[in-house]
Amino acid sequence: MRALVSVSDKTGIVEFSQELVNLGIEIISTGGTYAKLKEAGIPAIEISELTGFPECLDGRVKTLHPIVHAGLLAMRSKPEHMKQLEDLGIETIDMVVVNLYPFKATILKEGVTREEAVENIDIGGPTMLRSAAKNYQDVAVVVDPTDYEKVLSELKADGSVSLDTKFYLMQKVFMHTSNYDTMIADYLKKERNYTDLPETLTMTFEKVQEMRYGENPHQKAAFYREIGKKTGSIVDAVQHGGKELSFNNINDTNGALELLKEFTETTVVACKHGNPCGVGSADTLLEAWNKAYDADKVSIFGGIVVMNKELTLDVAQDIMDKKVFLEVLCAPSFEKEALELLQTKKNLRILEIKDIEVPQDENAYDLKKVNGGLIVQTIDSKLLEEADLKVVTDRAPSEKEMEDMLFAWKVVKFVKSNGIAIAKNKQSVGIGPGQVNRVWAAKQCFEHAVELIGDDASVGSVLASDAFFPFDDTVEAAHAAGVTAIIQPGGSIRDEDSIKKCNEYGIAMVFTGMRHFKH
Repeated sequence: MRALVSVSDKTGIVEFSQELVNLGIEIISTGGTYAKLKEAGIPAIEISELTGFPECLDGRVKTLHPIVHAGLLAMRSKPEHMKQLEDLGIETIDMVVVNLYPFKATILKEGVTREEAVENIDIGGPTMLRSAAKNYQDVAVVVDPTDYEKVLSELKADGSVSLDTKFYLMQKVFMHTSNYDTMIADYLKKERNYTDLPETLTMTFEKVQEMRYGENPHQKAAFYREIGKKTGSIVDAVQHGGKELSFNNINDTNGALELLKEFTETTVVACKHGNPCGVGSADTLLEAWNKAYDADKVSIFGGIVVMNKELTLDVAQDIMDKKVFLEVLCAPSFEKEALELLQTKKNLRILEIKDIEVPQDENAYDLKKVNGGLIVQTIDSKLLEEADLKVVTDRAPSEKEMEDMLFAWKVVKFVKSNGIAIAKNKQSVGIGPGQVNRVWAAKQCFEHAVELIGDDASVGSVLASDAFFPFDDTVEAAHAAGVTAIIQPGGSIRDEDSIKKCNEYGIAMVFTGMRHFKH
């Protein structure tokens, strides 16, 4: 029995190879792996000795040889295959232990050049893996060091690797090579600044963690991360306390972070079930926290809170004093005393995300799985184009109204459609998400504002709508609630009805020319 051993990741390879030799298995090896085995005193045949052909082209060609691939691909159950090997003087290779050039590690290095990345594209490794995996009935192919023990235990017990294990190893090979090739394709796409949606879409992710369940206990779930330099996202979070993150924790926190990234000033976002429930901006973090909390003291229970400034002791103390139960609390950093205080809440998941303000790549994909397919779009990376802002009413908004309208516009961008958000003094005072018509979403905002904050909560507020008004009924509702200014995309065939109604009530209205559906 012979094994070809050639690995980039040399974790455990000396010990594994020694065990193979102890079992009477002859080892063929290459390059750095051969040198490492020789240094450890493990007998091995160098690949050029096997093929009778020297390594060349800086090692680019060493295992790409018929003696190697015929030895891997010959089907032992076919007499004609075995006869051809005999006639050609070729021996079978019964095991391949290979992992690939470190392409991922290379492209993640600072300042890596295209030439360096391309040089770390493995050719011989994937070719051997595919040859061995195709002939899995006869060849055990090991790509993952964590499988060394499994293979050894079967060899020691039975003298061979079982067919079931060989099939399992084959599957891992094609998952591994698929992931490897997709990393290369993705790197090249970014290197070319290719922004079109491709004819075929291949993506690869690496598992971060298994989860106890998905959205509901009967659903399986796991968390995966994109491969590449990603900053300011939940995949890079350092957890300082609390239970393991759940599927819903991650989904809701991500939504809260997307909204938070719209703000440069000190801001706190509270989120529940994928919708913002309280947002506040202020000069200090404590004031911003209190604005977000006071916006909806009911819905914040069991919610997610994210902030874009270091979490200070006064904020931590206020969170403790309010005895509010939060699932997740996230900040770019924590004062030492603040973190120690928050860690006394044993079930609070405390996440530190450095570079929390870094926006997503505007060409990143937003994916939605549908039955039998996938719909793909680039993310909604824009807020509005200032040049397209248009005052359409007789009265223009005041400077303060415009400030609050832009605040509300950021909030409503992340409210499920049909979505309405009302705001005052850089605080959300009412959010109406996911209604089947726009006026219901508006009325929900006003009712909740009164219930949660007080009778005059919406008086003097501004209103933002994620899409245009098909009728003037939302303006009527806004006037009744005391709204003084409205921001919306415009574009309805009945825009003039809403404009007239605003003029009748002295409400300022601004069109953005850009909608933000979020389904």
